[in-house]
Amino acid sequence: MHSVLYRIALGINYFSLVYVLAVSTIYLIQLISASFGLRKYVRSLRYIDYRRFLDSEHMVPISLLVPAYNESATIVDSVKNLLSLDFPEYEVIVVNDGSKDDTLRLLIDEFKLLPFRQPYKKSLETEEIRTVYRSAKDFRLIVLDKANGGKADALNAGVNVSSYPIVVTIDADSILEKSSLIKIIYSFVSDPNCIAVGGIVRIGSGCEIIDGQLTEVGLSKKPIVALQTTEYLRAFLTGRLGFDVMGMLLIISGAFGAFNKASLIEVGGYSRNCIGEDMELVIKLHELMHRKKRKYSVRFLPDPICWTQPPERLSDLKKQRKRWHIGLIDSLLRHKSMLFNPRYGRIGMVCIPYYWIFELIGPVIETVGFIFVPISCALGIVNIHFMLSFFAVAVLYGTILSVGALLLEENTFKKYPDLGQLLRLFFYSLVDNFGYRQLNTVYKVEAMFGFKKNKSRWGELKRKGFSEKKKTQ
Repeated sequence: MHSVLYRIALGINYFSLVYVLAVSTIYLIQLISASFGLRKYVRSLRYIDYRRFLDSEHMVPISLLVPAYNESATIVDSVKNLLSLDFPEYEVIVVNDGSKDDTLRLLIDEFKLLPFRQPYKKSLETEEIRTVYRSAKDFRLIVLDKANGGKADALNAGVNVSSYPIVVTIDADSILEKSSLIKIIYSFVSDPNCIAVGGIVRIGSGCEIIDGQLTEVGLSKKPIVALQTTEYLRAFLTGRLGFDVMGMLLIISGAFGAFNKASLIEVGGYSRNCIGEDMELVIKLHELMHRKKRKYSVRFLPDPICWTQPPERLSDLKKQRKRWHIGLIDSLLRHKSMLFNPRYGRIGMVCIPYYWIFELIGPVIETVGFIFVPISCALGIVNIHFMLSFFAVAVLYGTILSVGALLLEENTFKKYPDLGQLLRLFFYSLVDNFGYRQLNTVYKVEAMFGFKKNKSRWGELKRKGFSEKKKTQ
């Protein structure tokens, strides 16, 4: 009996080591793919004159959708930002989803909103739209006041009222750089088969943002925010870009994404009884296009930039990460028929299995390894060299990814030109592998054990106005 338990324990240790090595290899492949993809993208920018593109007859008008629930701290500056973008024809549709704060009143007062009888086609089922407002200051602004139904329901309402063939979604606590719409729409114009495009999301805390305009890029002095800054660089510049190069992008951030409206409506819009509505939508699009045997592309661009507010308290971070992981679980379970299904090409045979094995189950295996390996070493099941090898590999791959993403950023976009900021980012890209990443892993494990299907709710985090974001942070 003792020998059987010994062999089982030894097997768990070796499995944990092999698993971590496999994860490391996959992430290294993503980093290499991302570096080639970024190099190709930067080269392409030399041959694209976006200013001339603004006056082109091929320019496609855009509907910007902003779902809002209790966003009084940022909504005015966010809308000001969206109304100031460099783009010839677009509308901004803010959907007040039954907010309990002053979100609607602030919009009415600032933008001189007036009730307006606007006919629209109800292509997607939503909660009741109580009032449609239009701005007397800027005809491009429409505000919907509707009964609370959740973020997905708010987005579907915006889709129903929208006038244009491309819809861009952006969170109410985020702002876009002036050229973001030009760059993201170019993918639809240059590729007729493109149905969705995601832009990069960066941390705006620490930046100077005045009246909805980014005046200076900065880095927050709060460790929890700085750690998320390096984390976002790693997630977008290696993860998303790597998957884009391989033609397997499965997530477009709800904070900033663009979609072909006809395709969005064809898949039934955003799933209303779903927490991770952004990932769920992209999977539905992949599934539909493969089922209909249509040529299509889903893209990620590292340059159209959205600056957003991250959680600044551990309690809010925990809520956010648990919600993200529950959304991942929900989406994968909804589409489990795609797993290892050749009908869906590389999405079904490679991408979906990756998310099941490494993103969904991975946190449990990683947690077991971090607990079981030291205990096994103490009991003499494995030696100290094995334990050190396990931890070295586990920490090393995260460090390589973080530092690699920072190097990609510095060699291309140089958003952080200040040497002090770069040194701090480099420091946090090392530090996040010694506690922060493990903490996020624990949050994911908690989410798995607390998962309840078909639950949908707004992720409420403590917000602060953009005007409070000064370099003194």
